[in-house]
Amino acid sequence: MSSVSYALTDSMTMLRRNLRHLTRYPIMIIAYVGQPVFILLVMVGLFGKTLGGGISGVGSGDYVDYVAPAMILITVNYGCTTTAMNVSNDMTAGIMDRFRTMAVARSSILAGHVLEALIRTLVSVAVVIGLAVALGFRPDATPVEWLAAAGVTALLTLALTWLVTAFALATKSLEGANSLTLPLQFLPFISSAFVPTGSMPVGVEQFARYQPLTPVINTLRGLLEGTSIGSDGWLALAWCVALAAIGYFWSKSCFNRQSTAPAAATAPAAK
Repeated sequence: MSSVSYALTDSMTMLRRNLRHLTRYPIMIIAYVGQPVFILLVMVGLFGKTLGGGISGVGSGDYVDYVAPAMILITVNYGCTTTAMNVSNDMTAGIMDRFRTMAVARSSILAGHVLEALIRTLVSVAVVIGLAVALGFRPDATPVEWLAAAGVTALLTLALTWLVTAFALATKSLEGANSLTLPLQFLPFISSAFVPTGSMPVGVEQFARYQPLTPVINTLRGLLEGTSIGSDGWLALAWCVALAAIGYFWSKSCFNRQSTAPAAATAPAAK
C-alpha cells in the first residue's frame, strides 16, 4: 500500500473512533443541535412578525424564509465549538501523544476530527432545515441549487473546522479553545442573518457588510430562494478557501511542533 492509502485507511479508522464517541454521549448531540433550534424558534416564533414586517419585500409571515438560510451557518458555527472541544480534550487527555507513538499516519489524527465534524454538521443542518420547513419555510431552489447550497455548507464547515482545530492546538486547553471560538458564534448576529445590513448603524453596517460570514449567508439565501447572488458567491468561496487554508496550515504547524517537542525534551544534553 502507498502512503496515501495508509493515510486514507487510518483517517477512516479515526473517523469511526470519533463517531463512536459521539454516539456514546447523546446529550452532546442534543445540546449541539438544540442551540440553533432554539434560536430559530425564538426568531421566528417570537420576533418573526415584528422583524419580517420591518424588512422591505418580506412579509411578517415570510420571515422564516429570510432567516432559515442563515440558520445553516449558525448550525455550522455551533458545530465548530464542539470540534474544538473534542480536539482540545484529546490534547489534554494525552490521547494524541499516544497516537504519535503508534504506527498511525500523522495526518489521519486531525483528519478524523474534521471528517466527523463534516458528517455531524450536515446531519444537524438537515434537522434544522426540517424544522424550518415545519415552521413555514418554502424554498424555491432547484435540485442543482440544493446541491450548490450543500457544497457551500460543506466548504464552510471544512474551513471553520480547520480554523477551530488550530485554535485548540494553539491554546492547549479546553478553556482557551472555547474562548477563541466565541467570536465565530457572535459574528452571525452582526451580519445579514436576521436583518439586512442596510438597516444597521453606519459603523456596524460597514463591519457587517464586509465580514466573512455575510457573503456566505447571502449566497445560501440566494440559492435556496432562487434570487440573485451577484458577487457574493465568489466572495463566499474566496473566504471559505482562505479560512480553510489558514486553519489547515496553522493546525499542521502546531501539530508538528508539538510532535517534535517531546523528542527534543528527552534528548541528552550536549557535553
